[in-house]
Amino acid sequence: MRTITTDLLIENIKEMCIEANYELSEDVKCRMLASMETEPNELGKQILSQLKENLDIASQDQIPICQDTGMAVVFLKIGQDVHLEGMNLEDAVNEGIRQGYQEGYLRKSVVGDPLIRENTKDNTPGVIHYEIVPGDQIEITVAPKGFGSENMSRIYMLKPADGIEGVKDAVLETVKLAGPNACPPVVVGVGIGGTFEKCALLAKKALTRNLDQRSEIPYVADLEKELFTKINELDIGPGGLGGSTTALGVNIEVYPTHIAGLPVAVNMCCHVNRHKHRII
Repeated sequence: MRTITTDLLIENIKEMCIEANYELSEDVKCRMLASMETEPNELGKQILSQLKENLDIASQDQIPICQDTGMAVVFLKIGQDVHLEGMNLEDAVNEGIRQGYQEGYLRKSVVGDPLIRENTKDNTPGVIHYEIVPGDQIEITVAPKGFGSENMSRIYMLKPADGIEGVKDAVLETVKLAGPNACPPVVVGVGIGGTFEKCALLAKKALTRNLDQRSEIPYVADLEKELFTKINELDIGPGGLGGSTTALGVNIEVYPTHIAGLPVAVNMCCHVNRHKHRII
């Protein structure tokens, strides 16, 4: 049994909220740089150049990449041999978010009730997902999610007979309907299987996976590659103004499901696909 204080958890989440909003992960940056070399549309190339300049300024000056610094989504994989000492776990996670958004001068965008809509003024509460795993460590993923692209996401409850072609149609339809509103170039997270809520969680988790890491399931890896190609043939392009760089990546996660269903979730994310990982 290993004891971990919630003070350590708070400090790490605070730092990760700030880092995620100031600097994009290397895999996404590399995809953007590569797309600047291959984008044939001159306007698209110009927009990609401006996005790169924005990333450089944010990193150099330690300021947010985007004015929408998102709603904090936190994934915790907690080792079953960990004993947490201190605050209530959920309170500790939210305290880390609160400190990060205040000390990092990040925009507070959370309202305490979806209809009354009074701002909580510290970007809490976050959306927290817990998983108990073997071991004596805690793996933390912090993914601040902006809502321009979040609002373009969709869930489909397909029939089993729709099969893989139905999944492809659902993903492509979502990207087409999003058009410029998801701030392309986008990263597309797809969840297939489970239940109504499980496929949405899979799609969200898919966005946190390194873009250079393909699925270990051969048919899923092939589907990621095919959809990536088809999305980039839609001519939506950077900023929605045309070009071959509509998506920087497509990540798919799958899970067992019921014989009567084929749930599919498509979670859209703009090029500011923010996520940080740490293990304590």
